Amino acid sequence: MATSLGIITILGLAANWIMDKLNIPGLLGMLLVGIAMGPNGLDFISPELMRVSADFREIALIIILLRAGLGLDWDVLKKVGRPALGLSFIPGVLEGVTIMFVSTLIFDFTLIQGGILGFIIAAVSPAVVVPAMLQLKDEKRGEDKNIPTLILAGASLDDIVAITIFTSFLGLYGGQDINLAGQLLQIPLSIITGIGIGSIVGLVFVRIFETHHIRDTKKVLMILGAAILLMGFEELVSGRMPFSGFLGVMTIGFVILLKRGIVAKRLSVKFNKIWILAEILLFVLVGAQVDINLTIHAGGWGLLIIAAGLVLRSLGVYIALLGTELNKKEKLFCAVAYTPKATVQAAIGAVPLAYGVQGGELILSMAVLSIVVTAPLGSLGIRNMKRHLSSETE
Repeated sequence: MATSLGIITILGLAANWIMDKLNIPGLLGMLLVGIAMGPNGLDFISPELMRVSADFREIALIIILLRAGLGLDWDVLKKVGRPALGLSFIPGVLEGVTIMFVSTLIFDFTLIQGGILGFIIAAVSPAVVVPAMLQLKDEKRGEDKNIPTLILAGASLDDIVAITIFTSFLGLYGGQDINLAGQLLQIPLSIITGIGIGSIVGLVFVRIFETHHIRDTKKVLMILGAAILLMGFEELVSGRMPFSGFLGVMTIGFVILLKRGIVAKRLSVKFNKIWILAEILLFVLVGAQVDINLTIHAGGWGLLIIAAGLVLRSLGVYIALLGTELNKKEKLFCAVAYTPKATVQAAIGAVPLAYGVQGGELILSMAVLSIVVTAPLGSLGIRNMKRHLSSETE
């Protein structure tokens, strides 16, 4: 496994550098390395590493969420509250419902099968969106209208909505007696408990940092360890208590930023350095999950379904941003920034197949296709369209 990690690191860095020189997002190079090295390619990644791949990807995602929390601003969050709330559910629900209905026409799915597919694909990728928005904040682009924070806040809630509705459709397929109103009620409850428990953990760290002199490196390790446990807590209480580990982890960083701003800035620098390795592991291992044969199996009809979903998702972004100060180009940027898929699709794309859902292999193919198409194109779109956002350095 150590040898595989070494190969992944070297090739991932090299691919990132090459893509950067070509003015292409580095994640595309890392995804290609993973596809080529994975079990569906040359099979150079050890089976041991593939078995713990999900854990490594979760840790990388946790680092992303902590960085996001440390990069938020309370005053800005209050300003973007309404449009961020709209972005959290309008685009994703429109995309999921569109895919649900279109897939019944093209793939002859039932509405329940279509719903399962739709809300797997509907989740936006924090692995792509969060680093891109944090980079915009560093470059001071779009900060005059709080665009990076708006997208960060909306995207963090988008996944909760998509995963909750996906779980509901999966339960309906399995014949469970699902109370749809009760399931939808779990979304705000997940948000409340996630923020609540994350705030408590964050305040505990604030108190520890106020009363004890601890090196920043050790602080980072303490926070990272607690965040991993918080994600584990979500799995522990799954089905018994609505709780969002995503929001809980992000809230830890946000509370530390609110209470100990100077410490938060130093910790953010440390997490940025850890992210260099975490990014490589995340995208290479996501790529290793991709089966090109499955992607081809989804075919042109699959692309059509994904495109239809993205059109309605973009319409949802425009609806959520009605009444804001954003101009047409800035709204278009937000729509493009909301297109990438990666981590959630890689994590739950195979769940329907494992549950015996008819058409599960096709659903997995579609999840893979959505990653291959939207992750690099969305990232490239963000990079090319950010020039439409104002910058303090210009």
